[in-house]
Parts: sequence; structure tokens; C-alpha cells
Amino acid sequence: MCLAVPGRVEEIYDGDNLLKMAKVNFGGVIKDVCVAWIDDLKVGDYVLVHVGFALNKVDEKEALETLRILKEMNQLDEIDSNSESI
Repeated sequence: MCLAVPGRVEEIYDGDNLLKMAKVNFGGVIKDVCVAWIDDLKVGDYVLVHVGFALNKVDEKEALETLRILKEMNQLDEIDSNSESI
């Protein structure tokens, strides 16, 4: 089963194919994510990410709660060790 994971946008930049990209922090794990389809995205916003694509912005409180639960379940370690998990 695939899971979308919330993360905090740390940096926004133009990718190789001119797609808008971001460095996204998933509880200490930083990944490059395509954010081309999210309007008005700012550093500090939280996004829900599935297979390397940001699906939408999410509420910070809900994102932090989800990250806390994933950390309790040791699922963030799996994300860190497998770059394809997000």
C-alpha cells in the first residue's frame, strides 16, 4: 500500500525540466519533490507528498501530528533508507 506523507517546504527552486521543485523535510529526512501543481507555495508551508509529487498543501498541526505518529511507528526510518518511499 502506498502512503502520502506530509512534509515542510524548506526551499523552492526550478528543476532540470523547468518544473518547480522543492526540498521538503519529512521529520528530518530531506527529499526533492515536484511542486509544480501547487499554487502560492511558500517556504514553511506543509505539503502532502506521494511518489515524489506534492498533491496539495496541508495544515501544519495535522502534518506534525501525522509525522509524530509515523515516527512512533518507526516509518520515518524506512523513508530515510528507501528514496522511493515518498
